[in-house]
Amino acid sequence: RMTFGYFCLSGLDLLGSLPQLTQEKRAGWVEWIYAQQIHPNADGSLSPRCGFRGSPFAGTKHCSSGVSRNSFSRSAHPPAEIDTSHITMTHTALLCLVLLGDDLSRVNAKAIVAALRAMQQPDGSFECYWKAGESDMRFVFCACAISYVLNDWSGIDVEKCIEFIRKCQTYEGGFSQKPNQESHGGSTYCAIASLALMGRIDDGIADKDRTLRWLLFRQEDGFQGRPNKPHDTCYAFWIGGAIDMLGMYHLVDTTVLKFFLSQTYSPKFGGYGKLPGDYPDLMHTYLGLSGLAI
Repeated sequence: RMTFGYFCLSGLDLLGSLPQLTQEKRAGWVEWIYAQQIHPNADGSLSPRCGFRGSPFAGTKHCSSGVSRNSFSRSAHPPAEIDTSHITMTHTALLCLVLLGDDLSRVNAKAIVAALRAMQQPDGSFECYWKAGESDMRFVFCACAISYVLNDWSGIDVEKCIEFIRKCQTYEGGFSQKPNQESHGGSTYCAIASLALMGRIDDGIADKDRTLRWLLFRQEDGFQGRPNKPHDTCYAFWIGGAIDMLGMYHLVDTTVLKFFLSQTYSPKFGGYGKLPGDYPDLMHTYLGLSGLAI
């Protein structure tokens, strides 16, 4: 729900409609977001799990303080072993708060930075939550975005992070989710965006010309995420954004890209689908708008 909220709020911002939200609605959103924040507890068992949940914990009631009683125990928190933040939800929660004009004064930045430190792996990548067993380029980007918003990079070993990104560049020029995997438009965006946020693009991309070539070859009319895959609305942002961060968006054929996006737009429902003729969904609507905004 936190990510869906971000798609809605940022989409409204792109359309210039966010100011139409009443102060009452803004305040309600802000309180709901803060209610998902996990704070450190007295015994420290929640410390590596601090950040934001994606939605109210199963069995808990809404509490604006972020401390909810639940059906599992009589304690103020759900059991530590089953309640945790998620790095993507922390990322989108912070962005939602910024979009809503919040000053982030209630964000426990120190706890979030400490949790990031616990989630970074020996290879430099990040897990989605502590001891999740899943780490890849998506969560590297989330960690960098969180650090950028909080203006605190002490939760990341930057050099290890850059080394991980470098190892994920494939012979084609794109970036994979993990070393020795296939290049993908989404992971290539995440890699380049992470380096851009760290101010280290030149250090993290071994061959920018090869990367740019791979990105530009993903366009015929719309963009595809990988070779021999259908064109997809969302890559107008993932691929287009990556090209833009490399300073070469003028090489994109925006005329045919806009035509492709016009084919995935649904006048009846008012959003974008993945492919022409598909029903619209929230993610592709937001990423289609983001692609046009570039």
